[in-house]
Amino acid sequence: MNFINILHEEFRINKNYIDNIINLINQGNTIPFIARYRKELTGGIDDQVLRELDKRYVYLQNLENRKKEIIAFIQEQDKLTETISSQIKKSEQLSELEEIYRPFKSKRKTKASIAKEKGLDDLAINILEQKDNFNIDEDCLKYISQEKEIYSANDAINYAKDIISENISTFLDIRKEIKDFIYNNGLVICKCLDKEDEFYNKYDDFSENIKKIPPHRILAINRGEKLKKIKISIYVDNSFCNSILEKHIIIRNNISSEIVKGCIKDSYSRLIFPSIEREIRSYLTNMAIEKSLILFNTNLKQLLMQPPLKENVILGFDPGFRTGCKLAIIDKTGKVLYTGVIYPTPPLSQIEKSSFVIIDLIKKYNINIIAIGNGTASRESELFISNILKENNLNFSYVIVNESGASVYSASKIGAEEFPDFDVSLRSAVSIARRIQDPLSELVKIDSRSIGVGQYQHDIASSKLDESLNSVVEDCVNSVGVNLNTASYCLLAKISGLNLTIAKNIVEFRDNEGKFTDRKKLLSVKKLGKKTFEQAAGFLKILDGDHFLDRTVIHPESYEKTSKLLSIVGYTLDDIENGKINNIWDNIRGIGLEYIIEKTGLGKMTIIDIIDALKKPTLDPREEYPQPLLRSDILEIKDLKIGMILQGVVRNIVDFGAFVDIGVHHDGLVHISAMSEKFIKTPLEIVSIGDIIKVTIIELDKERISLSLL
Repeated sequence: MNFINILHEEFRINKNYIDNIINLINQGNTIPFIARYRKELTGGIDDQVLRELDKRYVYLQNLENRKKEIIAFIQEQDKLTETISSQIKKSEQLSELEEIYRPFKSKRKTKASIAKEKGLDDLAINILEQKDNFNIDEDCLKYISQEKEIYSANDAINYAKDIISENISTFLDIRKEIKDFIYNNGLVICKCLDKEDEFYNKYDDFSENIKKIPPHRILAINRGEKLKKIKISIYVDNSFCNSILEKHIIIRNNISSEIVKGCIKDSYSRLIFPSIEREIRSYLTNMAIEKSLILFNTNLKQLLMQPPLKENVILGFDPGFRTGCKLAIIDKTGKVLYTGVIYPTPPLSQIEKSSFVIIDLIKKYNINIIAIGNGTASRESELFISNILKENNLNFSYVIVNESGASVYSASKIGAEEFPDFDVSLRSAVSIARRIQDPLSELVKIDSRSIGVGQYQHDIASSKLDESLNSVVEDCVNSVGVNLNTASYCLLAKISGLNLTIAKNIVEFRDNEGKFTDRKKLLSVKKLGKKTFEQAAGFLKILDGDHFLDRTVIHPESYEKTSKLLSIVGYTLDDIENGKINNIWDNIRGIGLEYIIEKTGLGKMTIIDIIDALKKPTLDPREEYPQPLLRSDILEIKDLKIGMILQGVVRNIVDFGAFVDIGVHHDGLVHISAMSEKFIKTPLEIVSIGDIIKVTIIELDKERISLSLL
């Protein structure tokens, strides 16, 4: 199998680039490092495509290895023919390969294997061939044996039927034709087993075309089946499937043919259909999981890449009823200045006393923003804060924060290490505040499955979900970079080439030796060798170090060439530091880019990246994303009317639409059909997590707010 050719055809990427990418990965380079610092070797392919290519390359390797294994297994059985060998070599999917291998697997005892042990193979073959000159009655006599418990010709025929039925189930081309027919024409049928369950009751007597059923519904009914709330089956015109088998297998009209017809029905109902039903169910589930992962990954990236509200003193407000509302104030660096608890919500409803506390804290700490968690008692807490703002004419805003996973963080080992003296609930208030100040730095501490953006993530295998989500987190952290002197070990562990152990060693070194003043000092960190330094250094910024280039994303391997580049175009590092390089591209064009490439040894794409980094050394890519929506007032459900146009924030995106926070207790739903006048396949074509959008209320009741972008 020529991997390079296959990947070239599938990704439409130059073969030399593909070869380079494979070599770079095999040499132990990380995807973020390759994407940013080896652009000349890859053609500038982004990290997402690199990951897809790497994933496909691994798949093809596994496919090739499995082909070799299967050929060896079948050879051991002395059953390998040219046809089977050709089918194996042409297979492009592991599932297709396993289908070819299925008849040759070691099986548990079946009706057919029992019949074969009794020596009925030849009789079965003779009947299946349906020859006119074959005398069944006469041939059966030689198989009668008291020892083998074959007492009559009828017994011999019945045993032979079992072999024929199993053989028919192994005819790959016919089986594929039937499977395609079922997939294209069959229905997924659901029957509710618990009529009292309001959610799953809607799936009673439910049916949908197999090839049209959307991924989110597949995962929903799968969960219902797992909970024993519904029963799922595949329905198809079985008589037509039987006719497909007969069309290919029945070649005569004689006694043998009649026996074979009976075997066809048995084979289809007992072996073929149940197997295909399982395969189709498995395919639908895997497809739904893949779609769900894509959606979850996109949502997670958009959430992680929300711009930070830096240079703000923030009050984290974790709502609650009986246990009160937990407060935590953080300064502009994220340091905790204050924690406390107030009781403005029922049952105590200490509104006046709680208001006094909040007003005093705002004035004492110069709070700019209050971040309110969107969990239990969020509505009541928002009303409380909104009233304080209106009644006292205070200069601050509030924002509603998705607090999913905050409680998980609070009770985690990481939370306990950060705030060993804090109550669990107070840690949660700190996390809510920090999610606004620097979402990426805070959210990396939380298990991505608990962040709450996506659909049915708990129905996806942990290993598969973790692998996918870790890639997203890694790409986000590395695209932003981290401050080497302030980053937590949780954040450092996501940097290219680093792991949890080395990240903790960096923090320990920082605590014992003081701040890093030079990237080269990283080589003094325990277990951080030259290869790790190469992979990580460019993503670790030192904003107040000895070397200006350490503030940028320029890799240390390019420092000398960068200085040479600056010298050629008439600049110094002092000019760069003082922002005096506005005309650098004019100088480059005047001298000639090809000349500079020749003299510095830098590639064109690397030169572009270096110039960008020099012009904007502290650029944060998150600045391109929409800022959080700050509020100063609250809406009641009773304030809403159909036709009203409001501003809202996209909180979550699923296959069938987007949930939007419009400032009331319940998020509204913009169904995919109400997003665009043109047909769209996914809401992601229109909206992203964190987008601030204008929506129109089109339907309203106590349980649901339906919105439209049209």
